[in-house]
Amino acid sequence: MPNQTPYFLFLIVIIKIAALISAKSTIEPCSNSDSCNALLGYTLYTDLKVSEVSALFQIDPISLLTANSIDISYPDVENHILPSNLFLKVPINCSCIDGIRKSVSTHYKTRPSDTLAAIADSVYGGLVSADQIKEANDISDPSVLDVGQSLVVPLPCTCFNGTDNNLPAIYLSYVVKTVDTLSGIAARYSTTITDLMSVNALGSSAIGVGDILAIPLSACTSSFPRYASDYALTVPNGSYAITASHCVQCSCMTGSRNLYCMPASLAVSCSSMQCRNSNLMLGNVTMQQSSAGCNVTSCSYGGFVNGTIITTLSTSLQPRCPGPQPFPPLIAPPSSVSPDFMFAPAPSPFQAGGPATTVPNSVVPSTGTGFHFPTANGPSGSISIASSLVNPVASLPLAICSAVFFKIIVSFSL
Repeated sequence: MPNQTPYFLFLIVIIKIAALISAKSTIEPCSNSDSCNALLGYTLYTDLKVSEVSALFQIDPISLLTANSIDISYPDVENHILPSNLFLKVPINCSCIDGIRKSVSTHYKTRPSDTLAAIADSVYGGLVSADQIKEANDISDPSVLDVGQSLVVPLPCTCFNGTDNNLPAIYLSYVVKTVDTLSGIAARYSTTITDLMSVNALGSSAIGVGDILAIPLSACTSSFPRYASDYALTVPNGSYAITASHCVQCSCMTGSRNLYCMPASLAVSCSSMQCRNSNLMLGNVTMQQSSAGCNVTSCSYGGFVNGTIITTLSTSLQPRCPGPQPFPPLIAPPSSVSPDFMFAPAPSPFQAGGPATTVPNSVVPSTGTGFHFPTANGPSGSISIASSLVNPVASLPLAICSAVFFKIIVSFSL
């Protein structure tokens, strides 16, 4: 009886090669030095403090919490322990490096028994590959890592001009999981299969475990001047962002395009937030009904410039007086993970936290009409240059691997 061992060995090899070939990541070529706000979809590999997660990505802990609509008023919230398998949206800065959009601001300090594969697949949840870490750090022998060695961790991100179908958007880099389908991801993030296929240059709706998709999230964008340190601030629907040295908190209500900013709950030592020539503070509004309509005067946020909070006083005549300003609901710092969402895309804060909260009419109401626009195509002007493959090997058809496998089997049979 022929020895069956080689068959199983080659089967394992072919499976591994097939997994490598099927792993894809959307790449956005670029040619300028502009950067944008972007998000990473990250699943905790173990229980971690808020501060530990933020240290992994070198970001502000408060920015991590507000991006996920987690209430920052809880005592010692930065030391709160988040549960394993919790899905978080991690805010990062997406730059143009060597002609490709990516983030290179993350550094990892190696620990005993670390391997590049463990760092890539476990610690960073598949957002990066071992080969990418090896290349970024010019490592000749990946089997030898010094304890305490600082490694650059290149992370995927896309900007696509901050738009999706000519509407404001921020892009989430999402690692496909076992139970994911393109239709399920589209439904979870309020987009369409067509839009995801266009954005990610997919030829079909088939996706594989480990693929990294760029998911457009509807957002509210700012119009701050270029010289503001928070220029181009973009906040996805249903969440918050902290800015101006923790003095200002901006929110974007689900279905809205209007960024609303007010003093943050952490504001302690901040520059004046009062609008000039007015007794209104940032976020305040006054309304007066008249026969012609409703006169609305508001004090709005205009950016953070050289340590100064810029406020803008504006007056408008509207057909009717707007109602209270709604806010995305805040959730308590999570201590457990629902089994329903352990392997699925994270629910939006609106889904997770129930109905929106509102504040009295003493704050600025949204002045525009909030609509949710369904998406149908990729970001304008950027579809044709998107590449869906990160690995040169990934362009090989899976059929080649199958042919090689069967050829090996036949040769052993003989």
